[in-house]
Amino acid sequence: MSGHSRRDFVKFGAAAAAMGALPGAGAGVLAETGDAAPAPPFDLGIASYTFRSFSLDQTIAMTARLRVRKLTLKEMHLPMVTTAQEMAAVRAKLKEAGIELSSCGVVYMKTEDEVHRAFAYAMLAGISMMVGVPDAPLMGLAEQQVKETGIAMAIHNHGPNDARFPSPEDAYRTIEKRDRRMGLCIDVGHTRRLGLDPAVEIERFGDRLLDVHIKDVSSADAKGTTVEIGSGVVDIQKLLKTLVKLGYSKTIHFEHEKDGKDPFPGVAESVGYVRGLLATL
Repeated sequence: MSGHSRRDFVKFGAAAAAMGALPGAGAGVLAETGDAAPAPPFDLGIASYTFRSFSLDQTIAMTARLRVRKLTLKEMHLPMVTTAQEMAAVRAKLKEAGIELSSCGVVYMKTEDEVHRAFAYAMLAGISMMVGVPDAPLMGLAEQQVKETGIAMAIHNHGPNDARFPSPEDAYRTIEKRDRRMGLCIDVGHTRRLGLDPAVEIERFGDRLLDVHIKDVSSADAKGTTVEIGSGVVDIQKLLKTLVKLGYSKTIHFEHEKDGKDPFPGVAESVGYVRGLLATL
Protein backbone atom coordinates (compact mmCIF):
# COMPACT_ATOMS: atom_id res chain seq x y z
CA MET A 1 0.00 0.00 0.00
CA SER A 2 2.91 2.33 -0.72
CA GLY A 3 3.75 2.86 2.94
CA HIS A 4 0.18 3.52 4.07
CA SER A 5 -1.32 1.24 6.68
CA ARG A 6 -4.86 -0.04 6.66
CA ARG A 7 -5.48 2.02 9.77
CA ASP A 8 -4.41 5.20 7.92
CA PHE A 9 -6.96 4.61 5.17
CA VAL A 10 -9.75 3.74 7.57
CA LYS A 11 -8.93 6.78 9.73
CA PHE A 12 -9.05 9.00 6.64
CA GLY A 13 -12.31 7.70 5.22
CA ALA A 14 -14.38 5.96 7.88
CA ALA A 15 -15.36 9.10 9.78
CA ALA A 16 -16.83 10.55 6.62
CA ALA A 17 -18.65 7.31 5.89
CA ALA A 18 -20.13 6.77 9.33
CA MET A 19 -20.89 10.46 10.03
CA GLY A 20 -22.55 11.13 6.72
CA ALA A 21 -25.76 12.24 8.42
CA LEU A 22 -23.99 15.34 9.67
CA PRO A 23 -24.05 18.29 7.21
CA GLY A 24 -20.60 18.97 5.84
CA ALA A 25 -18.96 16.06 7.65
CA GLY A 26 -17.21 14.76 4.56
CA ALA A 27 -15.84 18.18 3.66
CA GLY A 28 -14.49 18.52 7.19
CA VAL A 29 -12.55 15.28 7.01
CA LEU A 30 -10.99 16.30 3.72
CA ALA A 31 -10.23 19.78 4.98
CA GLU A 32 -8.11 18.31 7.78
CA THR A 33 -5.98 16.39 5.27
CA GLY A 34 -5.55 19.12 2.67
CA ASP A 35 -7.28 19.86 -0.63
CA ALA A 36 -10.10 17.53 -1.63
CA ALA A 37 -9.00 14.86 -4.08
CA PRO A 38 -10.63 14.75 -7.51
CA ALA A 39 -13.72 12.57 -7.55
CA PRO A 40 -13.32 9.16 -9.17
CA PRO A 41 -15.09 8.68 -12.52
CA PHE A 42 -17.50 6.19 -11.00
CA ASP A 43 -20.18 6.36 -8.29
CA LEU A 44 -20.39 4.48 -5.00
CA GLY A 45 -23.54 2.52 -4.23
CA ILE A 46 -24.97 -0.06 -1.88
CA ALA A 47 -26.36 -3.46 -2.84
CA SER A 48 -29.36 -3.76 -0.55
CA TYR A 49 -28.60 -7.43 0.18
CA THR A 50 -26.17 -5.90 2.68
CA PHE A 51 -29.21 -4.85 4.73
CA ARG A 52 -31.30 -7.95 4.03
CA SER A 53 -32.44 -8.23 7.67
CA PHE A 54 -33.82 -4.68 7.64
CA SER A 55 -36.80 -2.92 6.13
CA LEU A 56 -36.65 -0.73 3.04
CA ASP A 57 -36.97 2.40 5.19
CA GLN A 58 -34.06 1.29 7.37
CA THR A 59 -32.02 0.41 4.27
CA ILE A 60 -32.57 3.86 2.81
CA ALA A 61 -31.69 5.54 6.12
CA MET A 62 -28.43 3.57 6.51
CA THR A 63 -27.46 4.20 2.89
CA ALA A 64 -28.00 7.94 3.37
CA ARG A 65 -26.01 7.87 6.61
CA LEU A 66 -23.06 6.43 4.67
CA ARG A 67 -23.26 9.38 2.24
CA VAL A 68 -23.77 6.88 -0.58
CA ARG A 69 -26.23 8.09 -3.21
CA LYS A 70 -26.83 4.98 -5.32
CA LEU A 71 -28.80 1.92 -4.28
CA THR A 72 -29.54 -1.35 -6.05
CA LEU A 73 -32.53 -3.10 -4.52
CA LYS A 74 -32.94 -6.83 -4.01
CA GLU A 75 -36.39 -8.42 -4.06
CA MET A 76 -36.75 -8.43 -0.27
CA HIS A 77 -36.78 -4.62 -0.50
CA LEU A 78 -38.51 -4.27 -3.87
CA PRO A 79 -40.74 -7.31 -4.42
CA MET A 80 -41.41 -8.51 -7.95
CA VAL A 81 -45.14 -8.09 -7.25
CA THR A 82 -44.77 -4.35 -6.49
CA THR A 83 -47.66 -2.35 -7.94
CA ALA A 84 -47.31 0.93 -9.82
CA GLN A 85 -48.62 2.80 -6.78
CA GLU A 86 -46.19 1.05 -4.44
CA MET A 87 -43.31 1.68 -6.83
CA ALA A 88 -44.14 5.38 -6.93
CA ALA A 89 -44.04 5.45 -3.13
CA VAL A 90 -40.62 3.75 -3.10
CA ARG A 91 -39.23 6.23 -5.61
CA ALA A 92 -40.61 9.13 -3.55
CA LYS A 93 -38.84 7.83 -0.44
CA LEU A 94 -35.57 7.50 -2.32
CA LYS A 95 -35.86 10.98 -3.79
CA GLU A 96 -36.56 12.48 -0.38
CA ALA A 97 -33.39 10.81 0.94
CA GLY A 98 -31.34 12.03 -2.03
CA ILE A 99 -30.71 8.48 -3.26
CA GLU A 100 -30.97 7.21 -6.82
CA LEU A 101 -32.32 3.75 -7.60
CA SER A 102 -29.43 2.58 -9.76
CA SER A 103 -30.56 -0.97 -10.53
CA CYS A 104 -32.34 -4.02 -9.16
CA GLY A 105 -31.37 -7.62 -8.61
CA VAL A 106 -29.98 -10.13 -8.75
CA VAL A 107 -33.13 -11.19 -10.64
CA TYR A 108 -33.18 -14.86 -11.57
CA MET A 109 -35.12 -15.99 -14.65
CA LYS A 110 -35.93 -19.66 -15.16
CA THR A 111 -38.91 -19.42 -17.51
CA GLU A 112 -40.06 -17.20 -20.39
CA ASP A 113 -42.73 -15.70 -18.15
CA GLU A 114 -40.08 -14.77 -15.60
CA VAL A 115 -38.03 -13.00 -18.30
CA HIS A 116 -41.02 -10.91 -19.33
CA ARG A 117 -41.90 -10.23 -15.69
CA ALA A 118 -38.33 -9.15 -14.85
CA PHE A 119 -38.16 -6.57 -17.62
CA ALA A 120 -41.65 -5.26 -16.84
CA TYR A 121 -40.55 -4.90 -13.20
CA ALA A 122 -37.43 -2.96 -14.24
CA MET A 123 -39.48 -0.70 -16.50
CA LEU A 124 -41.92 -0.01 -13.67
CA ALA A 125 -38.98 0.88 -11.42
CA GLY A 126 -37.76 3.38 -14.02
CA ILE A 127 -34.22 2.01 -14.12
CA SER A 128 -31.93 1.64 -17.11
CA MET A 129 -30.08 -1.48 -15.94
CA MET A 130 -30.81 -4.60 -13.96
CA VAL A 131 -28.56 -7.30 -12.59
CA GLY A 132 -30.12 -10.42 -14.05
CA VAL A 133 -29.35 -14.10 -14.45
CA PRO A 134 -31.48 -15.84 -17.06
CA ASP A 135 -30.98 -19.55 -17.61
CA ALA A 136 -28.88 -20.18 -20.72
CA PRO A 137 -31.79 -21.22 -23.01
CA LEU A 138 -33.48 -17.88 -22.23
CA MET A 139 -30.60 -15.63 -23.33
CA GLY A 140 -32.14 -15.03 -26.74
CA LEU A 141 -35.41 -13.89 -25.20
CA ALA A 142 -33.53 -11.74 -22.70
CA GLU A 143 -31.63 -10.10 -25.55
CA GLN A 144 -34.93 -9.42 -27.33
CA GLN A 145 -36.26 -7.76 -24.17
CA VAL A 146 -33.10 -5.65 -23.87
CA LYS A 147 -33.65 -4.41 -27.42
CA GLU A 148 -37.36 -3.75 -26.93
CA THR A 149 -37.13 -2.00 -23.56
CA GLY A 150 -33.68 -0.39 -23.74
CA ILE A 151 -32.92 -1.81 -20.29
CA ALA A 152 -29.38 -3.15 -19.99
CA MET A 153 -28.77 -6.46 -18.24
CA ALA A 154 -25.65 -7.31 -16.23
CA ILE A 155 -24.99 -10.98 -15.50
CA HIS A 156 -23.66 -11.58 -11.99
CA ASN A 157 -21.04 -14.28 -11.36
CA HIS A 158 -21.40 -16.23 -8.12
CA GLY A 159 -18.14 -18.08 -7.68
CA PRO A 160 -17.22 -21.72 -7.11
CA ASN A 161 -20.67 -22.80 -5.92
CA ASP A 162 -22.48 -21.44 -9.00
CA ALA A 163 -23.08 -24.00 -11.76
CA ARG A 164 -24.19 -21.35 -14.30
CA PHE A 165 -21.79 -18.41 -14.08
CA PRO A 166 -19.00 -19.01 -11.58
CA SER A 167 -16.54 -16.60 -13.23
CA PRO A 168 -16.75 -13.35 -15.18
CA GLU A 169 -15.50 -15.22 -18.24
CA ASP A 170 -18.37 -17.71 -18.03
CA ALA A 171 -20.82 -14.83 -18.20
CA TYR A 172 -18.84 -12.97 -20.86
CA ARG A 173 -18.74 -15.92 -23.25
CA THR A 174 -22.53 -16.14 -23.02
CA ILE A 175 -23.15 -12.56 -24.10
CA GLU A 176 -20.05 -11.47 -26.04
CA LYS A 177 -21.79 -11.77 -29.44
CA ARG A 178 -25.09 -10.37 -28.25
CA ASP A 179 -26.39 -6.81 -27.88
CA ARG A 180 -23.76 -4.68 -26.14
CA ARG A 181 -26.29 -3.67 -23.51
CA MET A 182 -25.91 -7.21 -22.20
CA GLY A 183 -22.86 -7.21 -19.96
CA LEU A 184 -21.38 -8.17 -16.62
CA CYS A 185 -21.81 -7.40 -12.95
CA ILE A 186 -18.47 -8.65 -11.66
CA ASP A 187 -18.64 -9.75 -8.04
CA VAL A 188 -15.17 -9.06 -6.66
CA GLY A 189 -15.42 -11.47 -3.75
CA HIS A 190 -16.79 -14.44 -5.68
CA THR A 191 -14.16 -13.87 -8.38
CA ARG A 192 -11.38 -13.99 -5.78
CA ARG A 193 -12.90 -17.14 -4.25
CA LEU A 194 -12.20 -18.82 -7.60
CA GLY A 195 -8.51 -18.01 -7.17
CA LEU A 196 -8.74 -15.25 -9.79
CA ASP A 197 -7.54 -11.65 -9.51
CA PRO A 198 -10.63 -9.42 -9.86
CA ALA A 199 -8.55 -6.55 -11.27
CA VAL A 200 -7.25 -8.79 -14.04
CA GLU A 201 -10.75 -10.06 -14.83
CA ILE A 202 -12.10 -6.51 -14.94
CA GLU A 203 -9.37 -5.52 -17.38
CA ARG A 204 -10.03 -8.59 -19.54
CA PHE A 205 -13.76 -7.97 -19.79
CA GLY A 206 -14.00 -4.25 -19.12
CA ASP A 207 -15.61 -3.58 -22.49
CA ARG A 208 -18.81 -5.20 -21.17
CA LEU A 209 -18.59 -4.16 -17.52
CA LEU A 210 -21.92 -2.65 -16.41
CA ASP A 211 -21.69 -3.03 -12.65
CA VAL A 212 -19.33 -4.09 -9.85
CA HIS A 213 -20.22 -5.66 -6.50
CA ILE A 214 -17.25 -4.81 -4.31
CA LYS A 215 -16.31 -6.76 -1.18
CA ASP A 216 -13.34 -8.49 0.41
CA VAL A 217 -13.01 -12.16 1.36
CA SER A 218 -11.01 -14.13 3.90
CA SER A 219 -9.35 -16.54 1.46
CA ALA A 220 -8.93 -17.13 -2.27
CA ASP A 221 -10.86 -20.41 -2.35
CA ALA A 222 -14.37 -21.74 -1.94
CA LYS A 223 -14.11 -21.42 1.86
CA GLY A 224 -13.58 -17.66 1.66
CA THR A 225 -16.20 -15.51 3.38
CA THR A 226 -16.92 -11.79 3.34
CA VAL A 227 -14.80 -9.60 5.63
CA GLU A 228 -14.39 -5.85 5.98
CA ILE A 229 -12.72 -4.37 2.91
CA GLY A 230 -8.99 -4.08 3.48
CA SER A 231 -8.76 -7.00 5.90
CA GLY A 232 -8.99 -9.84 3.37
CA VAL A 233 -7.11 -11.16 0.34
CA VAL A 234 -8.48 -8.90 -2.41
CA ASP A 235 -6.00 -6.31 -3.68
CA ILE A 236 -8.45 -3.42 -3.44
CA GLN A 237 -5.91 -0.77 -4.41
CA LYS A 238 -5.09 -2.61 -7.64
CA LEU A 239 -8.80 -3.09 -8.30
CA LEU A 240 -9.59 0.62 -7.94
CA LYS A 241 -6.56 1.64 -10.00
CA THR A 242 -7.73 -0.67 -12.77
CA LEU A 243 -11.24 0.80 -12.76
CA VAL A 244 -9.82 4.33 -12.92
CA LYS A 245 -7.38 3.37 -15.69
CA LEU A 246 -10.18 1.84 -17.76
CA GLY A 247 -12.34 4.93 -17.32
CA TYR A 248 -15.13 2.91 -15.72
CA SER A 249 -17.89 5.47 -15.19
CA LYS A 250 -20.83 3.54 -13.75
CA THR A 251 -21.24 2.39 -10.13
CA ILE A 252 -19.43 0.11 -7.72
CA HIS A 253 -21.93 -1.28 -5.20
CA PHE A 254 -20.77 -2.39 -1.75
CA GLU A 255 -22.21 -5.80 -0.91
CA HIS A 256 -21.27 -6.63 2.67
CA GLU A 257 -22.54 -10.13 3.43
CA LYS A 258 -20.94 -10.38 6.89
CA ASP A 259 -22.86 -9.74 10.13
CA GLY A 260 -26.32 -9.82 8.57
CA LYS A 261 -28.01 -8.71 11.81
CA ASP A 262 -25.59 -5.82 12.36
CA PRO A 263 -23.84 -4.96 9.07
CA PHE A 264 -23.56 -1.19 9.44
CA PRO A 265 -20.19 -1.00 11.26
CA GLY A 266 -18.56 -3.32 8.74
CA VAL A 267 -19.95 -1.62 5.66
CA ALA A 268 -19.11 1.82 7.10
CA GLU A 269 -15.52 0.67 7.64
CA SER A 270 -15.44 -0.73 4.09
CA VAL A 271 -16.80 2.45 2.53
CA GLY A 272 -14.33 4.55 4.52
CA TYR A 273 -11.42 2.35 3.47
CA VAL A 274 -12.33 2.63 -0.21
CA ARG A 275 -12.80 6.39 0.05
CA GLY A 276 -9.41 6.69 1.71
CA LEU A 277 -7.75 4.67 -1.05
CA LEU A 278 -9.49 6.64 -3.78
CA ALA A 279 -8.20 9.87 -2.27
CA THR A 280 -4.63 8.60 -2.74
CA LEU A 281 -4.95 7.56 -6.38
